[in-house]
Amino acid sequence: MSLNAQLAKVEYNYNTVGDCILGAQNNSKTPVYLHLWFTNLANSSMREPLPYVKKIDPGYNQLFTLLRESESGSPQFTFQTKTYRSDPLSKPDLKFQYLVPFEPGSQVKPVDVKDINGFWGTSEPKSWKATGFQAKSGTQVYAARRGQVVEIAGASRTDDSQFWYNTWTNAVTLLQPDGSLITYKNVIDPGKKLSLNQTVQAGELLGEVANGANDIIVLIYYNTLSSNDLQFIIPLFLTSPGKSEIVNPAQDIEVVHPDEIRGQEMSKREQKQYLRKK
Repeated sequence: MSLNAQLAKVEYNYNTVGDCILGAQNNSKTPVYLHLWFTNLANSSMREPLPYVKKIDPGYNQLFTLLRESESGSPQFTFQTKTYRSDPLSKPDLKFQYLVPFEPGSQVKPVDVKDINGFWGTSEPKSWKATGFQAKSGTQVYAARRGQVVEIAGASRTDDSQFWYNTWTNAVTLLQPDGSLITYKNVIDPGKKLSLNQTVQAGELLGEVANGANDIIVLIYYNTLSSNDLQFIIPLFLTSPGKSEIVNPAQDIEVVHPDEIRGQEMSKREQKQYLRKK
């Protein structure tokens, strides 16, 4: 899931003392992660942490400045770039507690996910992990974790495919705080309440189960610099107060959304707003 280079174009200009200022234009509607590396660099040195990966928002983003370090001339260089939908330096916390994405107090049953057909065209990742829950059409679905809305796919796709996060229809995708992505399959936004780049808090209403569906699939994944294959996560869900586990079809779950879990990635201001904390 690396992206076409034209989505992020690196630009640079020299100032009056010969330093080179680099920036990047993100031509998409949502953030991307830019990996930049020099194949040749003279009259300067890279002072940024390596490998250099930066999240760039839509529009123009300042990157860094190459300082002139030689009397013989300004920085001279060649470089390459690659862009990703998720953070390729992400180190997800495998013990993070996700909320079961349904209304608190309701009863839900996990299901085995036998395939993720259509997630990326006709090809399926070599190794994947997903979580499923039984659900009736129209059932409200809540965010399992805080995230930034990056894709809202309805019953069909008509926009430019180079901007897609996956090829599923009836799916909502969020960029999570750790740089990973979470896609909710068979979830729609019938009231058009979601917008791209909106922040959705854990436990906040996300949408509802699509017509004709009898389950939802939760898929959590991210890129790495070392492989072209996506990495997938089996999340731990909060199945009762104080208990988190990998869910399985043999159990029934009474959904709980305690404030201490909902608020773990909120600022104090957000806790006051969403949890009514003083």
